[in-house]
Amino acid sequence: MKSLRMYTIPFTGLKLGKHQFEFDVTDSFFDEFDYSLVKKANLKCAVELEKQETLIILNFHITGHIDLTCDRCLAPYPQPLDISEQQIAKFSEEEIDEDDEIITLGKSDHEINIAPLIYEYINVAVPFVASCGNEGNTEYCDKEMLDSLNKLAVNNEPEDEIVDPRWDALKKIK
Repeated sequence: MKSLRMYTIPFTGLKLGKHQFEFDVTDSFFDEFDYSLVKKANLKCAVELEKQETLIILNFHITGHIDLTCDRCLAPYPQPLDISEQQIAKFSEEEIDEDDEIITLGKSDHEINIAPLIYEYINVAVPFVASCGNEGNTEYCDKEMLDSLNKLAVNNEPEDEIVDPRWDALKKIK
């Protein structure tokens, strides 16, 4: 977890107003998290920290790409990401239980670790079904695998298959 130390922002010495921070999010970042969906990445994370009297507003903008495996052809491909998120951190001595969207910072806190937030935003942005794009027409797509899948695909009703006439009555129901 020592490599995640670079993803902390000390806010005690900052003046009120907006401050800019930039972070590189690469493979070593995701190595720190067990069971991560993402293993390889080349991302830039720009954070705008707006310090106010009673709270801090963090605006994240993460761009770049992560390496995924296509669920259809099993070929690795770069998935572009462009993520914009906002997080609010409030100065308070008591925990705010009603809203998980707000981070509570106590008097003894002098920095905020944004690594878990970056990790969450990236993993939520990973598509549920990874696809390398226009099937068979991208440079990453494994055309041999697609041809094999198409040969093995089952058609709805092959012409040479005999259909039981008892099912015809059910086809008329709509």
